[in-house]
Amino acid sequence: MVPDPQTLPEAATWHYVVALMALALLGALGHVVRAVFNILPDRLSDRPMMDLIISDGYSWHDMIFKTEYDEAGYYRLDSLHNLRLAVGWTMLSGFVVLMVGPDVSKLCAYFIDSAIVALIDLFWYRVETFKW
Repeated sequence: MVPDPQTLPEAATWHYVVALMALALLGALGHVVRAVFNILPDRLSDRPMMDLIISDGYSWHDMIFKTEYDEAGYYRLDSLHNLRLAVGWTMLSGFVVLMVGPDVSKLCAYFIDSAIVALIDLFWYRVETFKW
C-alpha cells in the first residue's frame, strides 16, 4: 500500500540519479523491444511522407530525428543513433515528469528506498540460510 504523498520526505539528489539510471535501462529495453519484436517493417517506401500515411511504425518523430532503418525497412537494433534516441527521450520525459508532476518525486524516492531495503533484507536472508 502506498502511503500518503503529503507525509513522505522530499527526494534527495541521489534519488534522481537512481531514477534516471532506471529510466536509461527502460529506454534501452524499449529500443531492443522495438527492434526485435517488430513483425512488420516501419518503412514501406523510400519517401518519408508516404510512410507517414501508410505505416503504423513510422512517425514524425522518426522523420525529424532521422531514425535509422535497414534495407527492408525494419528498425535497426545495431544502430547507436537509435539507442541514443530511445534512451535520451525516455530519460528526458521521465525527468520532466519527476520535476513537474506533483509528489511524483516523493513517490519515486519512497519506491527506491523500499527497493533498497528489500534487497538488503534479501541479501541477509540468503546469508543466514546459506548451507554448504
